[in-house]
This record gives sequence, structure tokens and C-alpha cells, in this order.
Amino acid sequence: MVTADTLFSQLQQVRFSSIRDEDLKQHIEKSMPVIEEIERLKREKNAVILAHSYVTPDIIYSVADYSGDSYELSKNALEAEADLIVFAAVRFMGETAKILSPHKEVLIPGTDPACSLADSISASDVRRLKEEYPDYAFICYINTTAAVKAECDVSVTSSNVYKIIENYPSDKIYFLPDRLMGMNIIDEMQRRGIKKDIRLWNGTCYVHEEFEPRMIDEFRSAHPDIYVMAHPECKPEVIRKVDYVGSTSQMFKKIQELPGEKVMMLTECGLISRIEVEKPGKKFLGACQMCKYMKSNSLENILRVLKDPRPEDYVQLDEELRLRAIKSLEMMFKYAEG
Repeated sequence: MVTADTLFSQLQQVRFSSIRDEDLKQHIEKSMPVIEEIERLKREKNAVILAHSYVTPDIIYSVADYSGDSYELSKNALEAEADLIVFAAVRFMGETAKILSPHKEVLIPGTDPACSLADSISASDVRRLKEEYPDYAFICYINTTAAVKAECDVSVTSSNVYKIIENYPSDKIYFLPDRLMGMNIIDEMQRRGIKKDIRLWNGTCYVHEEFEPRMIDEFRSAHPDIYVMAHPECKPEVIRKVDYVGSTSQMFKKIQELPGEKVMMLTECGLISRIEVEKPGKKFLGACQMCKYMKSNSLENILRVLKDPRPEDYVQLDEELRLRAIKSLEMMFKYAEG
């Protein structure tokens, strides 16, 4: 189990944090009994805690057994020899874990586990679109609910989306729900010389749509040697100006290869926090954005769902819906790995 001194040495390196430096020691001292009780309950209930890179770093570096992006964590959920999974993230991610691991209990500790992107579209929306576009294959971003996945032909992640769109055996594709990622897909297919008729839904991630191209211009003017990275949920006019586009896990790996120290990373602040702790030595310039939904997870709420879960904390999926939803994930594995 982590000690107070170890946790302090890790968290004091984090620049983008809601905990002020002068309050950090006090916060850790207050958190240690909670951490100890969480660890006791994990052993008692054969539980594992999955923490998305965007949640607060005190969770990641104290009680989390696995941390990463939604796809990585769902695979961790599948592989973990546990009866209970506490998924510190947002609800659609817990649903994906439940789709892949139906015999495990999945709990969501966030007080507001919504997602502006996943909640922008419903299963009934997809059914209506399928009637309107009967000749189109429906491809959904993994950042969707289980009910939406159940209506789609294949799911994609931000790391495999270009490969799957290029290789999918249909020239007519309806991509949902992320309009900005969809626009970036269209740009990338044109760059690759791949002809696809791609229609888009109008959803966005409220965190990533905040970034503007002028921010990049301003920092490049002041720091010509800066290296700019962005998530594909950003606007196309932003993506066209950056040095590297990648998923959360891809950016985390890419940062290790960069020779320079000045980096601008256009994504949620939690990823930068992880890099500051685990891969120090880079100087991050510019402002990241925080996701209020991810940040609604806390150590106290993790303890509560382990101790006294409410019905709404559990991820429950109808088996018929789950079986339909898993087909879209199985097709993702087929086209991404084939």
C-alpha cells in the first residue's frame, strides 16, 4: 500500500491540480485512513479499481490497480481475476467493461458520471438514422453507451479509427457520435487517397472542442522549438497545426520518444499529470482542460461504493442488449487486428 510520503512526492510534481500546494500534505493526511479502508475492502471483496487517466491523480497513485484509457481499462477488466470492478471514470466506460466481463460486478463511483459526447446520441437516434440511410454501415466511437453500440456494425477507438474506416468493406459510412473526430477522419481518408462517403452526427467532447488553432500559433511564435500533440477529438483546424495526433495511450507513449523538453498537449489535464509523475523532464506549455465528469470521482466515493453501494452505482445490462453490443466490439478486434 502507498505511504503518505510516497504519495506526497508523486503529487507535488503535478502542475494541473485542484489541490493547492500548501494544502497537499493536509489532503494526503486526511486521505490516508480512506485509502487504508479502500485497500482492506478490496482484499475482502476481491475487487480491483480501474482509473482513467483523466481522474484525479490522488486516485491513480493511491488505490488504482490499473490506469489508462477506456479501451486499455476494459481489457484490464476482462483479464483481472476479480469478482468486483470499481471503474473510476464515466458510465459508458463501465458499460464497456460490463459488456466484456458480464459475470463481474461493475460499480461507478463518480457523482456525475455523464459524458457530453456519449450522451449526445441515443439508441433511438441510431435506429432512425439507419432507416434514413439504409445503405450505410454504422461505425461508432467507443465513447458511446452500450445501447448505441448494440445498434452499430463496429466500434472504434481513437487509436484504431483510421485503420478500421480505411479497411471497412463499405464505401458508405455513418460515423457517430463525434463530429470533430469524424471531420478529422474525412481529412485523413482524403490524405490517404481513400474514397469514402462519410456522414456525421453532431456530438462533441466539451473538453476537446475548447482548443483553438490560435493557441498553437501563439505558443509556436514564442517557442519555435515546441512540440504540439492533440487528441483526435479536437477541431480539424487544430489537428492540421499539430505535430502529432493520438489517443490518450498513444500520446503517453509518444512523449517518451521526444528529444526536446517543451511540449504543448491539447487534451484533458489528467494525462499531463500522469506524465509529470511517471515521465518527468518535460516542460508543458499552454493550458489543458479538465473534465468535470471524470473529476467527479473521488477517494471518498470509491470507499462509499465499496462499503455501501446504491442500486444506481451498479452497471446493469440486459443480456440481449449486451450480446448485440459485444458484436460491435468483436468486429472492432477483427478489423483493427486483421
